[in-house]
Formats: sequence, C-alpha cells, structure tokens
Amino acid sequence: MESQQNLREAQSAHTALSSAFSPNALQAKSACISPRVAVMIPCYNELLTIAAVVRDFLKALPLAEIYVYDNNSTDGCIEALQQLLRGDIADSSDSDFDWVAANPRVHFGSELRQGKGNVVRTMFREVDSDVYLMVDADCTYDAADASRLVAAVAEQGYDMVIGDRLSSSYFAENKRRFHGVGNKLVRQLINSLFNRRRGERVQDIMTGYRAFSRDFVKTCPVLSKGFEIETEITVHALFNNFKITSLTIAYHDRPQGSTSKLNTYQDGMRVLLLIFNLFRSCRPLLFFSMVSALCMLPAIGFLIPVLLEYASTGIVYKLPSFVASCVFLMLAVWSFFTGLILDTMNQNQRKLYELSANLINLQDVKRHSDC
Repeated sequence: MESQQNLREAQSAHTALSSAFSPNALQAKSACISPRVAVMIPCYNELLTIAAVVRDFLKALPLAEIYVYDNNSTDGCIEALQQLLRGDIADSSDSDFDWVAANPRVHFGSELRQGKGNVVRTMFREVDSDVYLMVDADCTYDAADASRLVAAVAEQGYDMVIGDRLSSSYFAENKRRFHGVGNKLVRQLINSLFNRRRGERVQDIMTGYRAFSRDFVKTCPVLSKGFEIETEITVHALFNNFKITSLTIAYHDRPQGSTSKLNTYQDGMRVLLLIFNLFRSCRPLLFFSMVSALCMLPAIGFLIPVLLEYASTGIVYKLPSFVASCVFLMLAVWSFFTGLILDTMNQNQRKLYELSANLINLQDVKRHSDC
C-alpha cells in the first residue's frame, strides 16, 4: 500500500513537473518575462509627419505599443492619424502598410497644459511598460535606430540611452541658426557642473530620441514645462547615478513645409536658467561656496587699506570701509553655512529617493515572480 502511494505521489509530481515545463507553459512564462516596449511620441501640430513617424516605428518595433500624446494640436494631425487607423482614408505614401491591423497597438492620450515638459510628465505617469522609447513627431529621427536603443536598456541594463545626433549628421542637416552653438554650450555646462564620471561625457544633451528603463521613468520628477525637459532628465540621471550611455544615431532635417516649435532665444534662455537653478539645488555646497568666495573678495579689498592704516596710525579713519568689509565677511560666512546645511538636506533627500526607487524595483520583481 505504501509503495503504491509513493508511486502515485511520484506520478503526480512528474505530471506537475511536465506541465510546468510544457511548451505552452514555457511560452506563457517567456511572454510574461519578456520586456514590454512603449514608444512615446509627444505631438503638437505635426500633420505632415506624425503618420510617417508612427508607421516607421510600428515597422521597426513589431511588438511595441505606440503612445501618441496630443498637446492641443489645431492642424488635425491626430484626427488624420485616427482615420488612417480606422481605414477611413488611405496612406498615399505607403499603400502596402496595413493601418487597420496596427490599430490595436496605437494608443492616444492628451495634455491640455501647453509645453513638451508637461506632455512628458503625463506620459511618464500614465504609460506602463518595462522599456520606454521617447521620440519627437517631426521625422528628424530614424526608426532604424530604435532597436539598438531599446536593446541597450532591455539587454545591457542601462537606465537611459541617449540618441547622439551631434556625433553624426546634425551639423550638416540642421539649418537653424545658433542651434549648434547652443547645443555645444549646454553640453559643456552640463558635463562641467554635473558629470563627475571620469572619461564619460554626455555628448548630446538636447536630443529628443532616448530610451529609458522603468526604474528611471517612474522615479523621475519632471518639473519642466517646455523644451528644457531634455536638460532636466539628463541632469536627473547624472545626479542620481543612473547607468547612462550614448549611441550615435542618424539625424535628418525636418521635411519641407514642417516648422519647428522651438524658439531659439526664448527656449535657449529657459535652458540656461534651468541649468543655473539645477546647479544651485543639486550642488548647493559648491554653489554657495562660490558665492562665499565672491563675497570674500570685496571683504578683503575693503579690509586691507583699513588694516594698513591702523598699523601705521593706530586709528581707524576709514570706518565706512571697515563696515563694508564686515558686511561682506558676514555674507561670505552666511553663504558658506547655507550651502553646508542645504548639502546635508540634499544628502538626506537622496537617501529617500533611493528608498523609493528600491520600493518600485521590489514591486516589479514581485510582479515578474507572480507570472
């Protein structure tokens, strides 16, 4: 009897083991573990290009979900794209592509607050995936590079992969004045102030073609409202020691008839102001130490003549200079200790950030284990 019971238990265990490792079970497990890919496309008045961008990325990433987020477009670009997906109109540029079959993979969202930063914030909050690819809707980036960016996150474990335009065809393709100079200036400032990784310089700060990990997207607090968003997320990645790499990508100028929404001077000043504010908030000890040093210079300048006069006469005749020196000296000391206090608070804030990131990671591990 006991031997028969043991035999039945062995047969039951064998059946359970066989079913667990059956082709169907393994396929289901693989589908659960395989990373989900989301292509996020912020869109504002891109009637001439949005359909081509969506079509190219549907082809380049056959398993990805496409998320198009409208930002108060008035040219009918979203409506035209939806008509293509329903089959109401034909795609004159590619009659062989089956838009109706691709319909379930294309999702739409909207953001009423104007500005690219506002759109990216909403996409980061609402889109749920394992790997995120963000690309502009203006046909300047090549979908053929998408698989390399996604693979660097999914297979190599990077948190942010930057599509580097400046190392390829950007300066030859871009026809807008001062954009090249502005990109170089921003790159120099970011690498000098925030990048403390020896030998690893971020080559393209302003690119709109990037891939992200889930950990990065769900722990990135987007505060920017406009085109300075790329600068903000780059500094966030550097400051919080995320794994970053750059891949050279192809870049094309906008097609004829398509216009850029970027204001060279206004948005350029916003980016520079953002860098100043991020430097102050991310590295307060260095920032306020520099302010302290600047205050010390006039303090010493006012004090030296007073000391020389006192050494020779024993009397302080230049009382206003002495008072000015004391004021600047107090400002220097106050600035230094302000930076010291803020730096301590900053360190505590980073600890809280790491704990929140660990919590999100733990939730993801649990989700995969439940599959």
